[in-house]
Amino acid sequence: MKNAIHLKINSIQHIGVPVTNLDASQQFYKRLGFNNVMQAPFTDHGEQGTCVMMQRENILMELYQLPEAGLAEIRSRSNGHIDHVAFDVSDIDETYEIIKEAGFNIIEEAPVFLQFWKNGCKYFNITGPDGERLEFNQVL
Repeated sequence: MKNAIHLKINSIQHIGVPVTNLDASQQFYKRLGFNNVMQAPFTDHGEQGTCVMMQRENILMELYQLPEAGLAEIRSRSNGHIDHVAFDVSDIDETYEIIKEAGFNIIEEAPVFLQFWKNGCKYFNITGPDGERLEFNQVL
């Protein structure tokens, strides 16, 4: 087993959950005390999807609905729908370099900017030994 790398992770930032009906999912999480604190569009294979961040105290759930083409995969899952766990980091570029130097399997070629939150965010993902996605995210 390789040694742990020196990497500053502040906390779990959010848990990403793909949904098939964003309105129904928002209502479900509202009943659990979560509120919509951000909603933004994103592009997936040339079509528009919608991402909603639902928050309750310090817990953040990312609910996102893919365009119609991506929904078939979500509907066919039989053992859960959590897509990724995101870690909050203070310096996304430094984190990317540490992860890259350590030889992890990085999905993106560089941190990706999204116009989420007030000033946007930057993120990248790695895959674990069983294909699980771990996202590193910095809200700018």
